Amino acid sequence: MVYSRGEIESILVQLRGPQKLMVALLYGSGLRSAELLALRIKDIDFSSNNIIVRSGKGDKDRSTMLPHQLIPELKRQIARVELLHEEDLADGFGEVYLPNALNRKSPSAAKEIAWQYLFPASRIGKDPRSGVFRRHHLHPTALGRHIRHAVRAAAINKPARAHSFRHSFATHLLEAGYDLRTIQELLGHSDISTTEIYTHVVNRGGKGVLSPADRLFSSSRVDD
Repeated sequence: MVYSRGEIESILVQLRGPQKLMVALLYGSGLRSAELLALRIKDIDFSSNNIIVRSGKGDKDRSTMLPHQLIPELKRQIARVELLHEEDLADGFGEVYLPNALNRKSPSAAKEIAWQYLFPASRIGKDPRSGVFRRHHLHPTALGRHIRHAVRAAAINKPARAHSFRHSFATHLLEAGYDLRTIQELLGHSDISTTEIYTHVVNRGGKGVLSPADRLFSSSRVDD
């Protein structure tokens, strides 16, 4: 299920601040919702305009595009996280979950700003794995709730799904003339046949084929 460009604009108008940025990244970078929520500050590379996805689907790393228009808001979001992190440290917290190998090798990294989640949860909670109280990333249900409210407020009669922004990203790139191999790499598909699915919805329905009726009716009115 794909949103049109106009529908995406209408959805984004209904959102503010971090919520708007999250949805804009889902669409602008082709991220899965789990990949978006797992982003750390260090994964945003402003020097190369890339977003680094760590341990994505299939436990693979990849890079995808960082939309230029989102850079100012991304920097504001990082500033918000830095301020929140300073408050957590002052309260005796500030430690974030680290992958097991890194936690053993460099446990002090857990309190470094680079490892903090780009979209942190609103509250500190108890980690069920370790019992440590720490701030995790925003819960997927919260992201889904923001999207549902925005789609409903925009009066769009399509299902409100985070993954649809990723579908829209791929479809709109194909419509713009980018090749399948490039889109495959940006999406992180291991098999190009998965990416080829998007050719079925590019420009028009019916596998992208222009109906003979459209050719006929382009030169004459149906209601004549």
